[in-house]
Amino acid sequence: MNRFDDIPETALAWHRAGKGAALATVVQTWGSAPRRTGAQLAISGTGEIAGSVSGGCVEGAVVAEALDTIDSQKPVMLEYGVSDGDAFAVGLACGGTIRVLVEPVGRVLPEPLLADLVAARAARTPVAYITGMTGTPRIEHDGHKERFRMDRSGFEADGKTFVAIHNPPLRLLVVGAVHVAQALVPMARLAGYDPVLIDPRPAFGSAARFPDETILDDWPDEGVRGFGLDTRTALVLLTHDPKLDDPALTEALATDVFYIGALGSSRTHAARVARLKQAGLSDAQIARIHGPIGIDIGAAGPAEIAVSILAEMVRVLRQGA
Repeated sequence: MNRFDDIPETALAWHRAGKGAALATVVQTWGSAPRRTGAQLAISGTGEIAGSVSGGCVEGAVVAEALDTIDSQKPVMLEYGVSDGDAFAVGLACGGTIRVLVEPVGRVLPEPLLADLVAARAARTPVAYITGMTGTPRIEHDGHKERFRMDRSGFEADGKTFVAIHNPPLRLLVVGAVHVAQALVPMARLAGYDPVLIDPRPAFGSAARFPDETILDDWPDEGVRGFGLDTRTALVLLTHDPKLDDPALTEALATDVFYIGALGSSRTHAARVARLKQAGLSDAQIARIHGPIGIDIGAAGPAEIAVSILAEMVRVLRQGA
């Protein structure tokens, strides 16, 4: 799946094309601001834009300032109040205030640094872009653990150093192309996940049942092993079949995926735990499995079960296990 945001990539392309470019980043918000901290807008020297910092409220003003920064090669910090009327126009109940840092690509944001950022994003490597009105921007791969987990950009304690978090897009690996998966996959895509289905059974994992989706007909352990599981990946097992679920669980529990959930009743999960212990997995490893899967919302039917699963995935991602 392509990123929902390709703002740094676009800015780099414009700069390399000789158009000039600047990156505008929301660095602080108050009230009901239209975009969260870290949202970005790329502006070319010819006035092209990609992305958003306010949902349309102040983009025109930011573009005008950005064109000046491209010429002057100096950063600028902007502050805007979004009126109640403008906020209503973009779907908010009330207005807010945003601060936007505009950095021209060149002397302020060097092309090699922007290229390194783009390369890290392409490699699915979490990276923090450290910047501010003073000092030299840089990127960091270590530290900022809580910011990475929460996708939370923001100022450091000094109030001057801004940390922009660039996380890889979220991925969802679903083992078992069953009826719950038919509801979960499109929901997950809307929530920003790139879903992949694994099912070696042709009758289940068919394009007719899952049009335009990525379907692997591998055995689950092989599919999981070849998928490249990482901290931005969730694994959901829906087959009810130990021959399919257990090998995939064993593979996933050796990785640092942020979420593992397995469908089944409490009795089914107890039997699963017993099998995994007998296979040599530790209590700590087995405790990572969310089973029965999903938040208990009294779900009835595949769609509501899918809602409960997606809600649990979000809770674990944002709040920890």
